[in-house]
Amino acid sequence: MKKLLSAVALVAMLAQSPVVYAGDKEPVKISGPANAKGVTTVAVGAFNVGFIFESVDQTKASGGLMGAFGGTTKAKSELVGVTPEMMQKIADAAYADFVSQLGASGYTVIPAGDLFGHAALAKTKSLETPLDINIALEKGSKGKATYFKPSELASQFMLPGDFTGSGMSSIGINMSAGQASMALTNYAKQSGVGVIDVVYLIDFSDQKRPGFFSFGGLQVNSGLSVAADYSRMTLIAPSGKQTVVTVKAPVGVEGDFIEKNDASSGTDKALQSTANVAGGLAAVAGLGGLRFGKTRKFAFTAKPGAYEEGAAKAASLASEMMVARLGAMR
Repeated sequence: MKKLLSAVALVAMLAQSPVVYAGDKEPVKISGPANAKGVTTVAVGAFNVGFIFESVDQTKASGGLMGAFGGTTKAKSELVGVTPEMMQKIADAAYADFVSQLGASGYTVIPAGDLFGHAALAKTKSLETPLDINIALEKGSKGKATYFKPSELASQFMLPGDFTGSGMSSIGINMSAGQASMALTNYAKQSGVGVIDVVYLIDFSDQKRPGFFSFGGLQVNSGLSVAADYSRMTLIAPSGKQTVVTVKAPVGVEGDFIEKNDASSGTDKALQSTANVAGGLAAVAGLGGLRFGKTRKFAFTAKPGAYEEGAAKAASLASEMMVARLGAMR
């Protein structure tokens, strides 16, 4: 087992960690770029950092030995050891870094109190904070996430499209998101100040969602990343129109942040092994492959100190990319 990095070594490693993109994908997708033109004064109306604590990822097998196996391979991953205090620390650090980057890029950032004290937001209720959501990830994948807002923001808002809920539990959150969007748009129009909404979803398992199948099963790594498609920045211009910058390739860092263990029981493995042998024998007999599939459970334990540094660094890299794109459209 690797030893926990010292604080000095960790900081040095993070400073050198490159942005990690998946494959050759474009790192972002931009919609409504013309709406950002001329906007130089902004307020941050929403900033949410979500943490995936449980995910079930699956992928269909494509054959296997003599056409056996097949079925669906699943990986159930759970993260433990992350306290509310750790998540709040990450959200606060990510927000402070984002605001700092906006200022360094030439934006004038209005104090949060000015926005939240404005009449346009007087009747807009905050979501419960922290916010727990059952989320739908890519096809065949789902998870549970907790979203934290920075301590500096008086209320926790989300805008439509900031998350994809799984099941009926997110209906109320979607309604609240619509109301928040209307209130923040009214503020932008009345004040002449652009409003920025940011949501980052931190993925602890760094899987290639919805996972890829190999003969050995679903591969799971213990990196930290800002998840693609579920992380984005929205600018509501004083015109009321929006510019949306969506992360399209995971932004991640590598390091000794999490301890990973295969939590599958011996019984589970034995049953799956027996089923796969039966599938192979059926294929030999000309009966076709039986599609039993495989299931693996992974337990991830966050390493205090290292986890917060890694998550904050991933968020900072994502912010660097977002602010650069926003500035280019100005």
